[in-house]
Amino acid sequence: MRLLIVDDERPARLKLRHLLAQQDGITAVEEAADGIAALERIASFRPDALLLDIEMPELSGIELAASLPEPAPLVVFVTAYERYACQAFGCDAIDYLLKPYDGDRLARALARLRRKLAAGADGQPAALPRSPLEQLLVSERGVTRVVRVAEIQWIETADNYVVLHTAAGSPLLRQTLAGLVDRLGTGFIRCHRRAAVQVGWIERVVTLDKGDGELLLRGGARVPCSRQYRADVMARLG
Repeated sequence: MRLLIVDDERPARLKLRHLLAQQDGITAVEEAADGIAALERIASFRPDALLLDIEMPELSGIELAASLPEPAPLVVFVTAYERYACQAFGCDAIDYLLKPYDGDRLARALARLRRKLAAGADGQPAALPRSPLEQLLVSERGVTRVVRVAEIQWIETADNYVVLHTAAGSPLLRQTLAGLVDRLGTGFIRCHRRAAVQVGWIERVVTLDKGDGELLLRGGARVPCSRQYRADVMARLG
């Protein structure tokens, strides 16, 4: 099992490393001192799970967990604060370790991770459906940008990425369209094999030849709407 420790306090990271060294089945461990560094490590290290602190500068553990790119690693929160438990399990955390913890408590959390990973390997759901995202984290040229889901007007595919069209720009996110729409919740709907739209931004539906059409959005964007998806869009608009 490959694990990424994310904690802004070095002593806390060292303690976790020490306890993990006493556990079986841990094949690799890396560290990140904040949420932004964690995003970079996730892309290169590809951990099975995060051991994630909550109160960190710039980006909290809750914010990071809610914005993980697919396929997302599993999450175990490791924190000194009880008050975040409800939010943590809203991010589908596998476990919630309260500091101070010992090796036995960590071992139980790791056992839960192994069961979830094994279930996923057998083709069974590894976790319950996660709550819809409220924001996405997009890394561009060493800068991580927070994109609020409410500001995304529509999305289109671009090779192995999706383009998030907002009034402020169109950043690229390494993700599949189907996976992202599933995570964004019922506010978004596919309107084309290469596009999806946030329903609340639709202002008009224009019918074109052969049953295809366009969606005119508030702000002026024109989004393709193919015949295959047009009925679903119209039904969602009511």
